[in-house]
Amino acid sequence: MDIRSRMLPAAEAAARIVLEIPAVKMDAPTPCPEWDVRGLVNHLILWNGRGEAAARRTPVTGPGEDHDFTAEPRWAERFEEQARKTAEAWQDPAAWEGNTSLTGNKEGMPAEFVAGIVFGECVVHGWDLAAATGREPGFPPEVVQAAWEQIVPTAEMSRQYGAFGPEVRVPEDAPLLDRVLGMAGRDPHWKP
Repeated sequence: MDIRSRMLPAAEAAARIVLEIPAVKMDAPTPCPEWDVRGLVNHLILWNGRGEAAARRTPVTGPGEDHDFTAEPRWAERFEEQARKTAEAWQDPAAWEGNTSLTGNKEGMPAEFVAGIVFGECVVHGWDLAAATGREPGFPPEVVQAAWEQIVPTAEMSRQYGAFGPEVRVPEDAPLLDRVLGMAGRDPHWKP
């Protein structure tokens, strides 16, 4: 599985989705029942920035989960910049060595697992936002393939930690993105 080379295209696709969110959709529901579009965008912005800190092994700083990044000027453009910086930080081979953390925890987790979380956030939450705003996500096929290879072995653990809901069964011959979404606890046919 080659997530490293897929980080930038995944980040670019997620950024494009965020940049295209119409202002009138910010309060729309998402496939994540606990968040509307604004809440999910704030989650994505926060954890993407922490993804850069994890790759560079720098301290976690800045606001927390309760901060409304969307109230700031140019929030979508700033996410685009941050997503690119995060993806670029994971291009350094040293980022993949040892343990790191998205929360500042000293013990951390294997860097490859953390990179998978950052990558998965772009793909799965990117799709969540596209679905919530009536857009096509437009992920390149190689990003979807990498997402499948990353999510399958980690899905059960992600469910245990509440990151994914129960698996949604989709036909084996369904498009690969639908299978990724089902594995991540999403109904690929969800509509607001």
